[in-house]
Formats: sequence, C-alpha cells, structure tokens
Amino acid sequence: MTTVHSVFPSLGNVTLLIPKCPCTVQSSHLQRHGTRWSSSSVSKKNTSTDAPLPLLQRPLGVKDRPAAYTKTWGDTRKELMDQETRLQQRQHLIEEAGKGYFTDLNATRRHGGKSWIAPNVMVREDKALYFPNISGSRLDTRAQTHTTDICRGHVSVIAMLSTRMSEVHVNGFVSPTNARYVSNPLYQYVQINLQENLLKSWLVSLFLSSIAKAVPKELHPTYLVSSQNCRVCARASGHDEQACRKSTFTCKPSTMATNTQQLPPGWEPNHQRFVYIETATGRSQWEPPTQVPTAPIDAHGPSVSPPPTHGHAKRRQYAAGQTQAYYGTGDAVPDPSYATLGVQQQPPPTSSPQLFTPGLAAEQGFAGQQQYAQPAQQESQYINAPGFGQEPVYYPPTAPVNALADQFGGMSVGQKPLQLFTTNLLTSPPDPRELVRPPPEIRLPPNSCITTSPYANADPSYQRCTLNVIPTTSSLLSKSKMPLALVITPYRTVKEGEQPVPIVTDTIIARCRRCRTYINPYVQFVDGGNRWRCCMCNMSNEVPQLFDWDQVRNQPGDRWARDELNHSVVEFVAPTEYMVRPPQPAVYVFLVDVSHSAIQSGMVATATRTILENLDRIPNEDDRTKVALIAFDTSLYFFSMPTGTTDSSMLVVSDVDDVFLPKPTDLLVNLAEAKASLESLLGRINDMFQDNHTVGSALGPALQAGFKLMAPIGGKIIVLSASLPSVGAGALKNREDQKILGTSKESTLLQAGSPFYKTFAIECSRAQVSVDMFLFSPGYQDVASLAYLPHYTSGQTFFYPAFNASRTEDAIKFAHEFGEVLAMPIMLEAVMRVRSSKGLRMASFHGNFFVRSTDLLAMPAVPTDQSYAIEIQIEDTITAPFVVFQTAVLHTTCYGERRIRVITLALPTTSSLSEVFASADQVAIATLLANKAVERSLTHKLEDSRDAILQRMVDILSSYKSSMTAAGAGASAQLAISENMKMLPVLVLGLLKNVGIRQSAQIPPDLRAYAQALLTSLPSQTLIPYIHPNFYSLHNMPPEAGTVGENGIVMPTPLPLTSERLERHGLFLIEDSQTLFLWVGRDAVPQLIMDVFNLPSYEVLRGGKITLPVLDNPFSQRVNAIIQKTREMRRGVYYPHLYVVKEDGEPPLRLWALSCLIQDRADVLPSYQQFINQLKDKVNGANNY
Repeated sequence: MTTVHSVFPSLGNVTLLIPKCPCTVQSSHLQRHGTRWSSSSVSKKNTSTDAPLPLLQRPLGVKDRPAAYTKTWGDTRKELMDQETRLQQRQHLIEEAGKGYFTDLNATRRHGGKSWIAPNVMVREDKALYFPNISGSRLDTRAQTHTTDICRGHVSVIAMLSTRMSEVHVNGFVSPTNARYVSNPLYQYVQINLQENLLKSWLVSLFLSSIAKAVPKELHPTYLVSSQNCRVCARASGHDEQACRKSTFTCKPSTMATNTQQLPPGWEPNHQRFVYIETATGRSQWEPPTQVPTAPIDAHGPSVSPPPTHGHAKRRQYAAGQTQAYYGTGDAVPDPSYATLGVQQQPPPTSSPQLFTPGLAAEQGFAGQQQYAQPAQQESQYINAPGFGQEPVYYPPTAPVNALADQFGGMSVGQKPLQLFTTNLLTSPPDPRELVRPPPEIRLPPNSCITTSPYANADPSYQRCTLNVIPTTSSLLSKSKMPLALVITPYRTVKEGEQPVPIVTDTIIARCRRCRTYINPYVQFVDGGNRWRCCMCNMSNEVPQLFDWDQVRNQPGDRWARDELNHSVVEFVAPTEYMVRPPQPAVYVFLVDVSHSAIQSGMVATATRTILENLDRIPNEDDRTKVALIAFDTSLYFFSMPTGTTDSSMLVVSDVDDVFLPKPTDLLVNLAEAKASLESLLGRINDMFQDNHTVGSALGPALQAGFKLMAPIGGKIIVLSASLPSVGAGALKNREDQKILGTSKESTLLQAGSPFYKTFAIECSRAQVSVDMFLFSPGYQDVASLAYLPHYTSGQTFFYPAFNASRTEDAIKFAHEFGEVLAMPIMLEAVMRVRSSKGLRMASFHGNFFVRSTDLLAMPAVPTDQSYAIEIQIEDTITAPFVVFQTAVLHTTCYGERRIRVITLALPTTSSLSEVFASADQVAIATLLANKAVERSLTHKLEDSRDAILQRMVDILSSYKSSMTAAGAGASAQLAISENMKMLPVLVLGLLKNVGIRQSAQIPPDLRAYAQALLTSLPSQTLIPYIHPNFYSLHNMPPEAGTVGENGIVMPTPLPLTSERLERHGLFLIEDSQTLFLWVGRDAVPQLIMDVFNLPSYEVLRGGKITLPVLDNPFSQRVNAIIQKTREMRRGVYYPHLYVVKEDGEPPLRLWALSCLIQDRADVLPSYQQFINQLKDKVNGANNY
C-alpha cells in the first residue's frame, strides 16, 4: 500500500501520513520533525474524455513546522502585522475572486472532481513539507484537540470532509485500507469535518448527535469537527491545480491504479507490495535487499552527546507536539547532537550482486540504480523522477512503526535532518566536557560530493561555520537571531599523527572561468568528463588537458586520485602567472631596545642569546634568508656585518627626526654568508651597552629605519621594546589615569595614542612588511597603540609585564616563545579571499590584516595558528541543496615557492528553523562574539561592548523560546536552549569576565589591550580555554590520569568553574592557555607537599612563579606530565607561567586565580546562576513588551 493523497474540490481530501516516531513523519525512511506529507497515486480511473490530468509535481504541505497550541490574540495581531502573511492572504482572495461561480461544479464533471494525479514515486526527503496543524473538537468528548497531537506515533489516513457527498466519496477510497489495517495498533483513520463558513459550522454543531450516531463509535476519538479557516493553505494542500501545472519539471506519467496493468512495474497487486528482482540471476524475492551502505568513518571517531533524560521535571513546559522530538522515545533512537566530522556520502557500488527494484525506477532506471550518478543541474522534487539519478538504498526498520510504514511507502534516500534536543539552562549545569566535542555533524545531500574521502570537507580546526546548516533566506536567519560567520585558521600547525596538507606540484590548476573557484570535491563532471560544472555558479568549464596526466611518471594518471578532488584543504604550487614578481627571500630585521631599563631587566641578554641559539632554526633551506639588526634607545645603532669575517662595526645615527641609512651595504646581509659575524655580534651586544644609562626610546625612528632597509623586498620586523616610545615619530605620552578606569572614557585608552602607528602599519602592508611586537616594560607602555602595527600587518603581539630575566621562569617563557616565533615557517606576500555560493556575501572581517579591497585581505606575513572571523550575509534566497565556502590564500613560502592554499567547506541548506538551531556551533559563535566585542569596545565604549554581547545572547534565547517552545511570546519558568548550545551562556559569561572587556576599575590599560589582542587572534582551540579556563582536581585524580595512554598523557576530568569544588586539603590546577595556577589548600597533608614540591610542610611553601621539580615519586611525575601536556596541547607558541597559589597566600595572586572560576560571583560580576536568572528575566521581558 503506497501513500495516498487525493484531492477533490468540494468533495473530499484523503491523506496518508506515515510517521517514523512520535511527532515525526516519514515516507519509507524520510524523516522530519513535525508531521510530513508524502504522496503516491492511488485513485479512481478517469472516465472523462477531456485532456489527461496533470501529475502533481511539487510536494504537499506547509514549510513551517506546526505546533499544537491555541492561537492567542497576540498571535492574531502578529499575523495581521506580518507583511508576508497579508500578501499571501491578498493573493488568495484575488485568485478566489477570479474563479467562476460554477468552478467546483464543473470540476466534478471533469475527471471526477480531481485536480491532479499523484506520481507513483515518493517525495524526496529534503523536499517534503509539513502537514498543517488543524484544531477542532473531538466527537466523543467535545474536547478541543489538534491533529499534531492525534497523529503523533501513528500511521494516519486523514480525510477532509465538508459535505455528506464527500463522506460517501472518501469512504470508497479508504474502506479497503481500513479493513486491512484496522487491527494494527499503529494505524488510525482520522476524519476532519471542516466547515469554514460560520453559518454551516453553527448548523453542524446543532447536529453533532446525529453525526455521532452515523459514525462508528471506534472512530469517535479521531473524528474532529473544525471551523478553522484553511483557505490560505489551500495551495499547500493541493487544491490549486494551476500551481501544479506551473511546475518546471516532469515525472513519468502515471495512470489509474484500478487497472492492474497500469500499476507501477514491480508492484504485486495481490500482495500490495513491490517484488525485488536480482538482475544477475533473475530470482525474485519479497525481502528487501539487506545490503546497507555505510558512511565513511572519521578517524577521530564519533563523539555522541546524549539527549536529556526522560525524567526531566520541567518537560511539560514544552509544546505537546515538540517534546518527543526533543527528548526522543523508547521506540526511536534519537539522533546524536554530535557525531563524526565526516560527511555522509553514498559510496560507489560494490561488486556484490546487483538488486533492481522495477517499481522504484524512472526511465532508464536500471542504469540510474547501478551507477554512481551525478544529480542533474535542476533537481526533481521526487525521488525517482528524471534528474534525480540516485541509487535507491534500503534501510531496515528500527521500530515497530517503521515496519508498518514500510508497507505503505517505497524505498527512499536522502540525508536525515539534525534532530533538536532542548535543555533547560536553569536545571542543567554546564559540563566542560561539551567544549571538546566536535561541532554538530555536517549532513550533505547524497551525491553532493564526487568522492567518499573523509577529508572531503574542511576540518573545524581549519575552517568552521557558526551554523552547520545554512538558512535559505535572510528572514529565516533574522528570525533565529543566530550569527552567520566563518572562523578560519588557514595555517594551523600540523601535529604528530595529523593529516598533512597535500601539495599539488604539477601546476595544473583548474578554476571556474566565471567566479574563479578552484576545483574541489563538490564540482560535477559532465560531457563525458571533458568538462566540470562549478559548485558555486554552475558554470561549465573545460578540464585542463594535462589534468589526467601523471607528470612524475610521464603516463596517464588517475583523475580520482588527485588531491584536489579528495581533500578539502590542499596547496597548489602556483605557476608564474600567479606572481607579480619572483618569490622574494625571507627577511628578518631585529629592532632591539638597549635603553637602561632593557639592559637592567635582562631582556637584551636573553633576546640576543635566544637569537644566537635559534639561528639554525630560522627558515633558510635555500640559503636566501636575509637578516639585519638595529639597536635603539634615543639614538639608532646600525651594525655592518661584512661577509667572510667575524668582525662587525657599529654605526650611530643620532638624528632621529630625519632617519637615513648610514651605509648602503652590509646592513642587511645573507644569513648563511654572514653567520659568523652575526654570531660574534650577538655575543657582544649586551656587553656593548652594559653601562648604558640612557632613558627613553626612539621606537618610531627605528621602525622607519628598518622599513627603509627592507621595503624593496618585504619581510618581518621583530621589535623588542622595554620602554614607552618617547623620541621622534610615534612618541607617546603616559595616558594611564586611574580616575577614568572603569568609566565610559576608559575605551579611549584602548585606541592609538598617535596616528603614526596606523599610518605606518598601512605603509608596511603595502610594502609586504609585517611587524611582531615583544613588549617588556615594567610600567605603562601603551600596548594599545603599539598593537596597531601587528593588527594591520598580520603580525603578533607578546607582552611580558614586569619582565625580569633573573627570575628563571620569566627567561624561560620569553626564550621559548621568541624561539618558536623565529623557527615558525611564515607565509610571505599573502592575500586571502573567501568565495561562496550564489546568494551569500562576505560582509565584515575580523582579525589581523588590512582589507585591500571589498573582499581581498592583505597579509604581508601570515603566522601559524592565527585565527580570522568573517561574517556572512544572505543576499538572495538560496535554492541549492547545499552551499560551498572556499578560502584561497596566495602566498610565498619562506623557502621561496609561490603557493595557493585552498580550504573548501560545504554545508547543507534548510528552510527549517529547528535545523538552524540544531546545527549551531557554540565554539565558533563564541569566537565570533569575542572578535565583535573587541571591535565594538574600540569604536564605541566598553560598556556598549558588554551590552552588545549580552543582548545577542538574549536575542538567541528569545527566538528559541518563541519558536521552539510552547511558551511562545508569554513568560516561562524555564530558560530553554538547544542541547548543542547549552555551553554558550557560560562562554558568554566567561567573555564578559575576561580581562579584555571586564567591568572593573582595577585592570591596567596595557593588560586590557593585550587581552584584546589575544581575543582577536587566538585560534578557537586556544581561545575557548582563555575565556572558559580548565579546572582539574589533582589530589584525587583517577589512577590513569597523568600516565601515558593511547592518545598520549591522560588528562583528569575537568570540573565546573566554581570554588565550591575547592577542598581545604586538596591540590588543584587551573589553566586558561596563558597561565597555570596550582592551588594548594591550607590543610594539605605534609606528604602531599613533600611529593609535589619537595618541602616538609605547607607553611614552608611560598606562592608565586615556580618551576615545578620532577621528583622520584609517581605522583610528582604524573603532576608534571599533566602540566607539560597542558602547555603542549594548545596551538600556538605560548608557554604559560606556572604559579603556586596558597589558599591563605597573597590576596592579589589568590584573587587572580579565583577570577578564573567564572561561575562564581566576583566584585560586580554575577555568578553563573545569577547570570542565567538575569537572562531569563530579560527573555521574558523581551517577549512581553
């Protein structure tokens, strides 16, 4: 028995609904939240001599998921104010006015009143729509009820009745079905007596007792009497045959099912089901094929977040039609919120016996089922219609309701939508383990990718989106209040065991002629493989002649083995046409502050020793790297290093107002040729300025000198400064004023104190010069102004307040980070552009770069592990089933090779609001909000920045409450959010409490400015612990913690960030990716102190920076292993300090450590529970104005 939906104007309407689990409807294995419609032809034979009826060529139903609730006056008022709804009503009235008086009567004379014939195939899953919610009174209890509630968990045949004639007519269709399935507890027959005319509705209400006598008593619970106005959705229910006739594609003609010979091929009328034929042997069978293809398994393995427990105390607050969709049922296995990062793809056919289902094939169906076909450019809305060449796949039923549904529906394919699980933030405390789980799964439509490679879609560490399902319209995105943006880390480090980026070396680069997209796994090959169709603009392009040629072996190659067709992240070796000039060598110019404070702090000695020790680590494989060294205080000191000797000479320039180069040669030298003289110089610089008592800094002139030295080539300027610039260009004044800290004027301290730094940065960007800043001042240094240089030149800022090299910990931290920067394989002369599918546009950009044109980002030198955020705007309605984002970075490697790194990310599209929420990536959203918060604090005020973040969180919660819960626009005792976003509020709270934007009058401007620089440059993997630290208990950690496991050192389970977990006898570790705190309780036993610190008791232990000793006992070795793993597992060059914090130790250090426990109340900042209550009040207030 296939699915039935037949429409008769003024007579009746029969619909068969096949749910897979309560509150969902599926046709075979098509699944959607809510109630969905599917159609197939079972109708009376047409005896008319008129032209044949058209086939139904579009899905039936409405786009919005129905909710079982009574419309309030507020809802009615909202509809009256909604422009789109009013336009639809107006269009319906115009169409009704254009109909003749006898239109319905004439329709009954032609074709028996039918408007169309349903095709003998199932509707595609991604095109299926929802059955509208209709309310009415039950015939048995007269209680008001909804079809959404009635149909949940059943296979329902729904009859729409308006007259006695329609009742008789419909019974002729449904009687055989009722007789066959009435004994099945999952089957039900629903009748809706729909009277839209108020007078008729009143008359029907007078004769309810007569109707009850005529209807069998067993059907009373499913017999509704309704006066709901359904005319506006008449088009969705199939009454408007003109809309059907205007469809743009055709299906295989279907005739009437009463003629056995005209039934679909393979349909066995006696048994009312399909017969399966094995093509190899001709053997027929009733049993469906058992071969089930599996999606490729990601190497990382699945990570599943379980849905909320079924015993939730507040569960009844949600809509009756939605609770089961959120929590799942015992009969249906809920879809996990998190799964593998791989994309579900149909694998190519294997060598197993081929099974052909005749009734499920369109024209040339055998070939379509046996080949790994490509979808047509214009996809059909039916599974087996021409243009949807997809191999049918049978999935065995997993629940009793599916077994019954299998008898009604044919086989079908398509990706399942993401399921939405709702959680109540008031009763669900945050779990830190949620932050390390992968984002929601990307489920692309079948055949969207030409490869089954698990690397076909971008790994989140390279490129991730705030939404893993893209809304089809801007109005849907606006309704959800969710931000849409990409978070990109194009050059993240590749650690041991990770997949390296493949390199295409044959310089054969296939690009779209129209949109310039690079060929990728989501294109389609057409014309026998001689052309390929772009996945963004649908342009047909020629395949390059040497695309299928293996230049290494000088023989024909395997096209499907090419890296660009199997990997989303790939790097091309660029030919000469991608070069404005030949690749330039890497150039490093060191500007070293040698003023009195720099010498006394030990910065100069540590810096020169680090450069000396890392000379061999500086990228110089081709022996072309050039270096220069300029020292400065209030004067400039150039060093001439002639090749072939160890001697060097110093040239002093005291005129800093008009900077010039004192010598044309030997200032910028080849590293390999002048290595001996450079090593000699680095060993003597600290001694040369040991007695320097000059106070002041000519940093601006030193920058100008370094720029003149390297401007013709480009490269990197590395600044090491220990004092506030005070002489020459770029001189700054001490702007630190305790009176304005914490006020609305504080944001002025975060802006540049001199226009020199921004204008000079733009000059550097044009000349391909990047600037890194290492700042060491013991006092105010105006980090906000100096950070402008790295910001606009794609550099990095490092800040070491109160640096003193006599403390071993300070020297080790700086030497480690500086050495890693020197050894970093930088990308020079880079430009980045992000392309996207039609209807999408890159709107705004955040990060360290200079926007050269509307969408071209200039980055003179791209460091590894630096992140960028790009907001996306939906300009036009998206009609494609999936969209593609492609990031291309053209750069020169530090080894002198021009390359293009291409990162491709494909995401499905949806018109369902629930899928938008279910696909949200909370880590990417937090990364975007951090960037936007910093930008707003610079353009407005810090208070505005905090308010903007808070308001965005309130908007998201309000939208979710109004559209996904039963509370709607009213007040609610709960604070609902989707399971995949339940950590977003605590991340927002952590961002509000971060030093970069925290409300406080005690934060020095330099510390705040440096924190903002980190918020806008750290990759997500490092940024998340920076705003949501990790908290571990070490004294009672599991035995395996700190030991070597399958994936390295086993880490303890993170704890919630609250001081309630602190114990007076315990040892705890708190880390935020920049600092480590080892918290020691005051009642810690002496043996614990001895095992960890090698000290006799707690009283002898001193707080502050420490290098933890490695002792000869297992506990010490485990603690050291955990600390070492914490320092190494973060991406980036940062080496966190370790502080010992005693429970009764120094108050400033103790408060600093406790400020990382963001779920506690601190000063004027709320605790997590207070913050959630504030959000609830704002959400309820926002919906009741």
